[in-house]
Amino acid sequence: MEYFPAPLENLVEQFARLPGIGGKSAQRLAFYVLNLPEEEARAFADAILEAKRTVTCCPVCQNLTAGGLCPICASPRRDHSVICVVADPRDVVAMERAREYNGLYHVLHGVISPMNHVGPDDLHIKSLLDRVAQGEVKEVIMATNPDTEGEATAMYLARLLRPFDVKVTRLAYGIPVGGHLEFADDATLMRALEGRREI
Repeated sequence: MEYFPAPLENLVEQFARLPGIGGKSAQRLAFYVLNLPEEEARAFADAILEAKRTVTCCPVCQNLTAGGLCPICASPRRDHSVICVVADPRDVVAMERAREYNGLYHVLHGVISPMNHVGPDDLHIKSLLDRVAQGEVKEVIMATNPDTEGEATAMYLARLLRPFDVKVTRLAYGIPVGGHLEFADDATLMRALEGRREI
């Protein structure tokens, strides 16, 4: 039995399809949108349609852009000899927040995950190899997540990059700032010891 009119049910179903949104949250969002003034609801819908229409991938790094090169690839102030490889455009935002990295990026749009039927051909790997083959790149930093898929992807890329005579590095990881040793797992402690540096 349907409790809501069909258009409202449809709206709830569309919100429920979003990642991390369950049935109750979908209902809350649908009622919120339904109660918006006509002008605000139209602006909300237009924002979705405009983003779908205009946001594309940068032809160089595969990051999201509103057409043409992304601002990072277009900037003459960035170090074009270093590429940081990330899995997702949101990872670029995280790296930029730190304000420490001044090189370029390459977004894979995923990681190798046989369980989810994602193989190397499903990722933007060929365009990375093409960039490195041009000879300007001196270092490639692997910044995929330190989980099984992220590690497998980093190792696979490192193997592909070996013939290009570039330095391939991995982000260091270990004990987080503010963390306690007693709560760290064995793998984290091992990585922290491996990545130790002189002070």
